[in-house]
Amino acid sequence: MKINIKRQDALIKPDNNRVIGRFFFYGEERAERVIREILDMSEDEVQQFLNQVLREFSKRHRSISGIYRRHFEKVKFIVDKLNGQHRVSEERKLLIGAYFTMEYAVESAALFNPSMVEDPDQSGLLPGQKRVIISLRATGEGHISSLVFRRAVIDENNEVHVREPGFQISEAERIKSHIYKKPNFVNKLREMRIDEKFYNLVLHQLADDFTYDQIRDSVRHAKERNGELLLEHRIALDEILWLADSYTMIKFSFDTDLSERVIFPISSTEKNGIEDARFVKFTHDDGKTIYYGIYTAFDGHTILPKLIETENFFEFKIFPLHGEYAIDKNLALFPRKIKGQYAMIGRIDGVNNYIMFSDNLYRWNQAQVLEQPKYSWELIQIGNGGSPIETEHGWLLITHGVGPVRKYSLGACLLDLDDPTKIIGRLKEPLLIPIEEERSGYVPNVVYTCGSLVHNGELIIPYAVSDYATTFASVNLDELLEELKNGNNKPS
Repeated sequence: MKINIKRQDALIKPDNNRVIGRFFFYGEERAERVIREILDMSEDEVQQFLNQVLREFSKRHRSISGIYRRHFEKVKFIVDKLNGQHRVSEERKLLIGAYFTMEYAVESAALFNPSMVEDPDQSGLLPGQKRVIISLRATGEGHISSLVFRRAVIDENNEVHVREPGFQISEAERIKSHIYKKPNFVNKLREMRIDEKFYNLVLHQLADDFTYDQIRDSVRHAKERNGELLLEHRIALDEILWLADSYTMIKFSFDTDLSERVIFPISSTEKNGIEDARFVKFTHDDGKTIYYGIYTAFDGHTILPKLIETENFFEFKIFPLHGEYAIDKNLALFPRKIKGQYAMIGRIDGVNNYIMFSDNLYRWNQAQVLEQPKYSWELIQIGNGGSPIETEHGWLLITHGVGPVRKYSLGACLLDLDDPTKIIGRLKEPLLIPIEEERSGYVPNVVYTCGSLVHNGELIIPYAVSDYATTFASVNLDELLEELKNGNNKPS
């Protein structure tokens, strides 16, 4: 039986008009020269020039003066060095901050790899409708990826209607209030293969519970105490701070629309990108629901899987995942515990899909191969297409496979509800392949998803078109499950 895939008209394209104000520093020597010039200006000159800057940029940002003020604080040490104890007017501070600000178009290159979850707010809808949140990987200049969101409504006919995004996008406020546990921190350093003689330089003087500021200061003191360090020592100390920097709490203003919130790389662990978040609405044993997402942090050299959690999409907590198998990309949580344990799909060797179980959401030390590349369209590697979806017939897992000429296609398999290590059925042919008009983009010949959902008897799949833009497809759920159970599918 042929599986009927319905492609939809909705399309989310990157918009290079959506910009954030980023701190821009061009070296201390040049910064001193610029700041000295501004300090030498008269107050009238400062006011006149600041007014011009505010007129030009205030409509492009929410509270542009707040951005300038924060960026002034980052170079205040240079101002104090040059200006001594002399008073600096608020207008002069803002103008200095403006010189250390740049606009960054977060999605100028691509907007792709979507994940879709049910919106916690389902009020004001008509019968048969569902409001959803779509997370997307936005990529701008320098291939730096961040996490952005869109709201949409799926109507009674399962058509996706994406809400127009807001224009004045902004980053979150970062809160560094995490308390670190020394035994857990040491375990992660060992997993990172940091030699004990290096991390003892930092940790021996810290209590069993310590804060970010304390370990940051301890790293600095270790560098100062040991003078000229060998490259090996410097790298180890930097990686210790790199790990501490990876624990993050952030919050957005309540007056921002969901589409105006950007989770831009914050810590050094992700300075080259936040990649491919796979969100899931997770239900705990007590019935409480929380949204978890797993994304890949990339610093240009090292991959670090990180867990992001939120109840309201205003406040987020972000933690690195620990354990022998919390590695590589393609990690996706099941939406509930199975036999008292958390469960997760991953690809820890770059080729096969694995299934993992753990008593601890943040630590993963058990894994076994779930499925290996088998068919011609997936022989290079396979991976998941988001969290498994619970159905009465089993766990529906959307997969992706890579074939000739690095062509990405979507597939599916069905796992046993009680024992998801058992595969009930698996599609022999792709569920979705890039058609001719979908083959050109940032990365050609790719369809890719990070999370689908079921509505009104259909599976709604948001998917990336050649890593450039995002669109949607739907398939009858019963038809797909029947095909998986029978194993007699034909190409779509």
